[in-house]
Amino acid sequence: MLKLISKWLGTILQQLFMLCIQEDDNLQSMLVGTVMRKIKSRSWKKQRYFKLQDDCMTIWYKSKKAGNTHSTFSVSDVEAIREGHQSEVLLSIADEFPADRCFTLVFRGRRGNLDLVAESAEEAQSWISGMRKLIENLENMGEREKLDQWIGDWFKKADKNNDGRMNFKEVRDLLKMMNVDMNEHHAHRLFTMADKSQSGTLEDDEFILFYKMLTQREDVLRVFQEYSVDGQTLSQSDLEDFLREEQLEEADFQQHAKQLIERYEPSDTAKLLNAMTFDGFLMYLGSAEGSIFNPQKRGVFQDMSQPLCHYFISSSHNTYLMEDQLRGQSSVEGYIRALTRGCRCVEVDCWDGANGEPIVYHGHTFTSKILFKDVVSAVGTYAFKVSDYPVILSIENHCSVEQQRVMAQHLNHILGDKLLKSTLDGKVPIGLPSPEDLKGKILLKAKKIGGLEESLNEIAEDSLNGEISDEDEVAELDEDNLHRESSCLSQKSKQRLSKELSDCVVYCKSVRFSSFKHSRVHSKFYEVVSFTESKARKHLRETGAEFVHHNTQQLTRVYPSGFRTDSSNFNPQEMWNVGCQIVALNFQTAGEGMDLNDGLFSQNGRCGYVLKPGFLRDAEKRFDPEGPQKQDGYQPVILNIQVISGQQLPKVNIKEDSIVDPLVRVEIHGVPMDQAKQETRYIDNNGFNPVWYDTLHFTIHTPELAVVRFVVEDYDKTSKNDFVGQYTLPLSCMQQGYRHIHLLSKDGTSIPPSSLFVHIRITRLE
Repeated sequence: MLKLISKWLGTILQQLFMLCIQEDDNLQSMLVGTVMRKIKSRSWKKQRYFKLQDDCMTIWYKSKKAGNTHSTFSVSDVEAIREGHQSEVLLSIADEFPADRCFTLVFRGRRGNLDLVAESAEEAQSWISGMRKLIENLENMGEREKLDQWIGDWFKKADKNNDGRMNFKEVRDLLKMMNVDMNEHHAHRLFTMADKSQSGTLEDDEFILFYKMLTQREDVLRVFQEYSVDGQTLSQSDLEDFLREEQLEEADFQQHAKQLIERYEPSDTAKLLNAMTFDGFLMYLGSAEGSIFNPQKRGVFQDMSQPLCHYFISSSHNTYLMEDQLRGQSSVEGYIRALTRGCRCVEVDCWDGANGEPIVYHGHTFTSKILFKDVVSAVGTYAFKVSDYPVILSIENHCSVEQQRVMAQHLNHILGDKLLKSTLDGKVPIGLPSPEDLKGKILLKAKKIGGLEESLNEIAEDSLNGEISDEDEVAELDEDNLHRESSCLSQKSKQRLSKELSDCVVYCKSVRFSSFKHSRVHSKFYEVVSFTESKARKHLRETGAEFVHHNTQQLTRVYPSGFRTDSSNFNPQEMWNVGCQIVALNFQTAGEGMDLNDGLFSQNGRCGYVLKPGFLRDAEKRFDPEGPQKQDGYQPVILNIQVISGQQLPKVNIKEDSIVDPLVRVEIHGVPMDQAKQETRYIDNNGFNPVWYDTLHFTIHTPELAVVRFVVEDYDKTSKNDFVGQYTLPLSCMQQGYRHIHLLSKDGTSIPPSSLFVHIRITRLE
């Protein structure tokens, strides 16, 4: 088996293995294995033997007592390693095990973390450093290397008798596992052609030959030959023609063609001739440069010096919840995961707790409770790990004055200089500062006694606390809390607010909404209104242009209805259409809503801030999402998408003989006139290399707001189609020409080597 893989792959797997043996003491130690404690709670601490497998891709572990039972996970499943007591579980045993022996493996998607305690600080550090090295190597892999890894994994599964050879039955089983229902006669013909030794089995180079025949990319070959003068290679001139005529790239074609040959051409001979072979062409099209997402839009490229209200802000609702709103677990992990996904506004529901310590949970429900100070610590630690731009703490305050003072103490003590306590220059401002101005700062969004002007002029109430009316109290209570709070409100018409907590609120004072007319006359730029999705929807349908105007001046938060007890999400697009900045979603719930959020914020360095289009920033424009054709500079476009083929789509049904019948749906999310969905036909029994060549046409009236979602489904004529994969991006970030779309799972994590091959053309509607 090893003989076949080592001779066959010659890939990153081999290189990783050699790296393990020769260069890294930590990886050598992991290959030998270590006994560590797996911790699930203060009372559940079990010893397990952990070992890195020879492929340097898999971690294997087993109990000393459990006989032959063992578990494995792939290094590629691990998103991050946290050192020390950085999980609630490890914090709970901090008195028993020192921080330098503890670490947490954080998995992608919604899989639970793995908390571990090593026998010594040295062993812990060895695993922490070794895992980070392996993850770094994986992140540096090219698409071809990821494909090789994927093939190697399937080969191991197919070689049932572990003899390093594959007979026809094993090959046939492998094809089913790889999601292709190939005609048996055709499969046998390829098998026989590859079996050069006529031994009835495939080994070494024979398997390579079989796989190459199986995966021949006729779709890409057709494009290659169209531009190749000799049919064998693309000269630099041929490649320049392709970049200019098909990819519609605006760069220096000559220079870019040279760079692509240097970067992706595997043949030194072709490089010397300034030419690209088919293999090089395939590698380019499968790379980040050949993907549908424009690499120039990946880093921070937008103007970050405009007022805060000019940006869409990635925002989370009920951030403390890991599951549903009635019985789900509350956890600081919710904050860590949201912040490391680029979220810049998190929600904290605060209630009086035992021993004078405020707690965070979904009030009057069975959700578990966490300490407010632990939430603040997690936010302080993770706020700026992936983005330097400001984080907003949206506080829903149900606490007594005494515990509000404790909240203020924790905020000041734990966050220190990160907490914004006054205006940037100490003077009364005339507008909101910019994300650039607020880098590294945490802002509190909550109720406040009086206004910003009074507090700066030191004429705020001198008493230790003040009163706010029940109207203002209702302003920041989520709709789902209103019925729970109604009895409290009837008993006390005024809620008391501590001056200490009030003083922590600077640019984001929560206020009750009266009307857009009232706001236009009386609102201050630092006041923030919050709407439930249904109220926001009512306003945008009845007075869309007024809503847009309001959002050019100040921040608006929109959150899911309290009736969404399953923590499902609404479609955020309709809120973005009127310029709402803080559109808060349940980050813990996968699906269309989070796909759109991830798609919009995948640009601009994933920093959590996206500059709104000019017509949503300019108070004079009077943009109406219901009638975009009335705006100045109205310029609709035609989007043509030819869905050509799919590659190695994942299986969705665990039944062994089940094969995907894939179809592709393209969804346009934007202003109401632009909302549209179209589908390709479905392909019978082929998730391995389905071919469509189906073209979909869309007219888009407001391209600046359009988000495009590609969804692959397994067609079922008797029941709902199963989800296979998706990819979502703003139209403004889409590259034209022949492009690969690297699919994501329902959780938004990558599923290499699954992809779609498409041709994109965007033209102005004359």
